[in-house]
Amino acid sequence: MALGFVVIGRNEGERLRLCLRSVASHADPAVYVDSGSTDGSVELARSFGAVAIELDASAPYTAARGRNAGLGALRQMAPETEFVQFVDGDCELVEGWIATAQAFLEAHPDVAAVCGRRRERYPDRSIYNWLCDIEWDTPVGEAVTCGGDAMMRADALLQIGDFRSDVMAGEEPELCMRLRRDGWKVWRLDAEMTLHDARLMQFGQWWRRMKRGGHAYAEVYSLHRNSPDRFGRKQTVRAVFWAAIVPLVVIGGAFVHPLALSAAVLYPVQIVRVAVRQGAAHRSAWAYSLYMMLGKFAEFVGAVQFLRRRWHGKRPGLHASAAHGRKRQAT
Repeated sequence: MALGFVVIGRNEGERLRLCLRSVASHADPAVYVDSGSTDGSVELARSFGAVAIELDASAPYTAARGRNAGLGALRQMAPETEFVQFVDGDCELVEGWIATAQAFLEAHPDVAAVCGRRRERYPDRSIYNWLCDIEWDTPVGEAVTCGGDAMMRADALLQIGDFRSDVMAGEEPELCMRLRRDGWKVWRLDAEMTLHDARLMQFGQWWRRMKRGGHAYAEVYSLHRNSPDRFGRKQTVRAVFWAAIVPLVVIGGAFVHPLALSAAVLYPVQIVRVAVRQGAAHRSAWAYSLYMMLGKFAEFVGAVQFLRRRWHGKRPGLHASAAHGRKRQAT
C-alpha cells in the first residue's frame, strides 16, 4: 500500500539531517514543512529529495498547521497515498519501524493510527532528557492517544478533517479523540519507532515544556469534555489540586487556624508515595517523584494560560523557542 511522509520542523539543525536521512532511506514521497527556520532547513530538506514548504509567517505557527500543510501537499503529489508517517524534525526513524507499522495497519483495518516506542537519544546528558525518556514509555496495546511520531491512515484523517489548526498544544490527542469518536482505534506497538533529541539542559526549558503540557491537557479536555476518554481531565484536576488548592488551604487556612499548615505534609507524603511506586531503593525514583510534583505547578500555570487565552480570544501560536513543542522539550 502507498506510503508518504510528513516532517515538520524549525531550526532543528543536525537533528533534521538525521531525520531526513532516515526518511530518505525509504523510496516514498516526503514533504517537509518549515515554520520560519533561519538555519537552512528548507535547502537541507530539498537536498534529501523532499518537497519543502515554508509556512506563511502572517499566521501563527503551530504543529497542527504544519502537519495539515504537509498532508495537503502529499495528497496533491501522491493522491494514492494510504498511510502517512508523521515525524517531528528532531526525531530519527528507527530501522524496521516503517515495515512493522505498515504491516499492522494492513492487518487491522479498524486502526487509524499506530505508534511505537520513542526514545531519547541522550537520556544521560541531563535529568530533563531522562524524564522525557520515561514519558515516552507508554503502555502497549490499544491507546487513547499517540504523539507527534505516528503512522496514520490518510482516509481516516480526511474523514475527520485532519488536525485542528486552532489548537496550540495537544493537537495529537485532540485528533485521536475525534478518531475514536468516529469508531477508529489508536494502537501502541511494542516496537522501536524513533530516536528523539530533546536537548533539555536547563530547568527553565523543562519548566516551559511541562507548562505547555498543562495547556494541552486543559485545552483538549475543554474540547472533548463529554468524551468517554475525558483526556486531560485527570491531569488538569491533579495540577489544580497540588498547585492551587493545597497552597490555598495551607496559606489561607493559616490565618484561621495554625493547624492548616499541617496540610503541607501532603507534599512529602505524595513524593514518597510516587517514589515507592517507582522503586524507592533507586535514587532515580526520588528524582522522578520530586520533578513530577514540581511539574504539577508548571502544568497549572499552563492551564491558567489556556483559560486566559480563551477568555481573551487569542489565536494559537508558538514562540520561536517552542516550535512544534520541541523547544519546550517538545507536545
